[in-house]
Amino acid sequence: MSASTRVLFLAETVTLAHLARPIALARGLDPAGYDISIACDPRYQRFLADTPWRPLPLDSISSQQFLQALAQGKPVYDAKTLHRYVKDDLRLIDQIKPDVIVGDFRLSLSISARLTTIPYLTITNAYWSPYFAGHGFPLPVLPVSKALPLALAQSLFRMVQPLAFRLHCHPLNQVRKEHGLASLGNDLRRVYTDADHVLYADLPELFQMTVLPNTHHHLGPLLWSPPVALPAWWNDLPSDKPLVYLTLGSSGQIELLPTILSALADLPVTVIAASAGGLPDQPLPPNVRIADYLPGTEAAARSSLVICNGGSLTSQQALVAGVPVLGIASNMDQFLNLGAITAAGAGRLLRADRLDQASLHGAAADMLAASGYRSAAGRLATRFAQYRAEQRFAEIVQQVVAQRHSAAS
Repeated sequence: MSASTRVLFLAETVTLAHLARPIALARGLDPAGYDISIACDPRYQRFLADTPWRPLPLDSISSQQFLQALAQGKPVYDAKTLHRYVKDDLRLIDQIKPDVIVGDFRLSLSISARLTTIPYLTITNAYWSPYFAGHGFPLPVLPVSKALPLALAQSLFRMVQPLAFRLHCHPLNQVRKEHGLASLGNDLRRVYTDADHVLYADLPELFQMTVLPNTHHHLGPLLWSPPVALPAWWNDLPSDKPLVYLTLGSSGQIELLPTILSALADLPVTVIAASAGGLPDQPLPPNVRIADYLPGTEAAARSSLVICNGGSLTSQQALVAGVPVLGIASNMDQFLNLGAITAAGAGRLLRADRLDQASLHGAAADMLAASGYRSAAGRLATRFAQYRAEQRFAEIVQQVVAQRHSAAS
């Protein structure tokens, strides 16, 4: 592989997970053979400070704007934003002149990468695949789910979901049309997975698929922890109690943190919590140790239970270590991910819009006491261990580059 082989990663950093996965995959590319650039919003570039790759600024909408749109059931991007994104993408592509483009939730690459004809790979989750054999879409936390009984809200959601997906797809289809590209239709899963190659950061055993095209690939888990200094208490934790790792992530509802900590206060556990910068105002319970960020992979491996928002990154950190997951879900992505984990017996799901101290206390106590959750998580850990995501990614990139060179010769 020539040293001139250039790979450009573009991360839509509305959450940290969309940068974490490109970082995890970039580690699989030999620096002697690849020139790697990673573009992300400047607010997250500190996580690239000690890496050997070229960091590039790439504007993303704020996490607050992203989460607010999800909470209200509105399209995340309008046509104006996508037009700006396409211009930003093309500017970086022209600057780097990559041989391969890799995106993570950078939906505008469905346009910009195609305009350049450079091979485009997208990182996503299997439950967003048009080939996912799951049944229907669960009701996320929305104004209607808070105002109505869940059964009625779910029934209404099933009725309006096709229209909602159409509204979410419209801005990208509009911008594609203006650039002379065909519509992707009204299935949001096609919008999320439109690329030359689709990389699923999941186990096929968790998410059953119909027959996949040969351009769709299961990589397995993508693990990454932020390079942060360990808190002073990290090496001085009690050894006579199980640890519970708590993180709501960059897309979690940080306002739930006091409720969760109070629910765990009288359990015979030590809680190690990552607040992502949102420390509660009131005093912490005596059994809590907290920091802005923690090395999630290591924290999960030390714990007997992981409590999170149900996102795939933290869930995988837990399951790779054979630790069950208690997820407090808000958005569709979290519900879809947790649905598979709970079906496998390795976790439980609580709705953020129905959360109370009693239900959380009971769920955590039950999961710590019942061996079935740990056994199911251990079975998944065995399957996860058989995957080498970084190695598989490197093989795919090498194949894509070789095919491109062959077509050009």
